[in-house]
Amino acid sequence: MTKKFRIVGYGKDDGDMYHAQAHAYQAYQQNQVTTAPPEKLVAMLYEGAIRFLTQAANACKDKKTEETHHNLVKAQAIVAELMGNVNRDTGEIGENLFLLYDFMYHRLIEANLKKDIKRIEEVKELMVSLRETWLEAMQRAKAK
Repeated sequence: MTKKFRIVGYGKDDGDMYHAQAHAYQAYQQNQVTTAPPEKLVAMLYEGAIRFLTQAANACKDKKTEETHHNLVKAQAIVAELMGNVNRDTGEIGENLFLLYDFMYHRLIEANLKKDIKRIEEVKELMVSLRETWLEAMQRAKAK
């Protein structure tokens, strides 16, 4: 009689384990978003945009058109979300921030149409600067 052995880490159940882990991670991420205060959500949006822009730039360098497009669309969605949440009634600061997001959004559209890494990097630099400014503002607000 032949015994069958299953090596841990290989076999039919691996896909199920992978999906369970992926589902748990997604649930964790969803919990992070739903329980985060608004100022933390903005920081998370900046982080996500920077991550997608980095991935888009790398894919663009490697001439991976579909992957570039996919990541740029995600970055565009984040910029649109940021634009939609700017309080433009706060005066010049709110209006200027909205206009900056609008500029970034249109540059991402151009970058996606032309697969232009320079435009991707331009928007990424702006996003990094905004994230740093936002994090500094959060630290100052906590210190008061």
